[in-house]
Amino acid sequence: MIPALRILAPGLMTTVQDLGRVGYQRLGIPVSGALDALSLRAANLLVGNPPDAGGLEIIASGPTFAVEAESARIGFVGAAVDLVLTREGSPARSVITTGQSVLLRRGDRLSAGSLRGSSTLYMAVEGGFDIAPVMGSVSTYLRGGFGGWRGRALKPGDCLPLKRPQAPERGEISVDAALFTPPRRLRVLEGPQSDHFSEDERTAFFRRDYVVGPGWNRMGMRLAGEPVRTSRGYNVTSDGVVRGSIQIPGDGLPIVLLAEHQTTGGYPKIGAVISADLPALGRLGVGSRLAFERVSRDEADVARMAHATLIERLPSRLSPLDAARSLDLPTRLGEANLVSGVIDACAWMG
Repeated sequence: MIPALRILAPGLMTTVQDLGRVGYQRLGIPVSGALDALSLRAANLLVGNPPDAGGLEIIASGPTFAVEAESARIGFVGAAVDLVLTREGSPARSVITTGQSVLLRRGDRLSAGSLRGSSTLYMAVEGGFDIAPVMGSVSTYLRGGFGGWRGRALKPGDCLPLKRPQAPERGEISVDAALFTPPRRLRVLEGPQSDHFSEDERTAFFRRDYVVGPGWNRMGMRLAGEPVRTSRGYNVTSDGVVRGSIQIPGDGLPIVLLAEHQTTGGYPKIGAVISADLPALGRLGVGSRLAFERVSRDEADVARMAHATLIERLPSRLSPLDAARSLDLPTRLGEANLVSGVIDACAWMG
């Protein structure tokens, strides 16, 4: 039997993503990849994978899957969510928190509910998924219909093959969850068409609050709020765009481009979210409130270097998981004598 995770329910939108398909935008193929690359990197660290290994990107609500392997170690990083484990042959259930690794065994079922505090959650499995890369990446490109698992979001009945039939026995680890809290304001460099907007209008834009509207997908997010007025019209000669570009279409309501953005665009760009804040941008979903802060190129460079240092030092933010928080509570409950006498819970948890 091929080791796999069998998808029983896929959640709202769950796809396979890595750090992206770099080098093909000249052919009209977007980079794709994780909306929040920092959380994917951390999830891979939890299970001992390279940072660019493919994992599951979970949006808004999570999947339910069963383990069809001797064992599989997984790690979740990102949004808060109730992760409920049901172990085969045991009526007991465990609730697991995100930001830790956990060892699952054959027959285990894990179910993730609605996400809280962020729109995205990442799940890595030790050894990775046995999925062939397309153009050097296993990221799913939804509009193109290729990459990932059959070029689409997961469906019930999918069996994601694993590279390892079982995970080695070792202690579990956790990562500092404070690293993945979305900030209130996103830093922005003024864009190539900032001269399409008066200085007063640009200043007003950076003072406004916006809400992510229902027109959200992996290509971009439409914002609801006060429209941005242009002094030179809403059409420009199409030119290259980048992730984080803030386009202003004819209705004046900003569109912020995300991982599967088109490679060129014909709306004026008032600015672009700096690279250091792109992971935070990827944590925002429908209903999220946000505002923008104008920064200089020098400030953006300092932020970029600080973010690179954070990535480099991510392993130092890992710590052994306290035994009292370990997953294997169903087994421990089965081993404990819960019939005769009363158990001191504090003593039992150590």
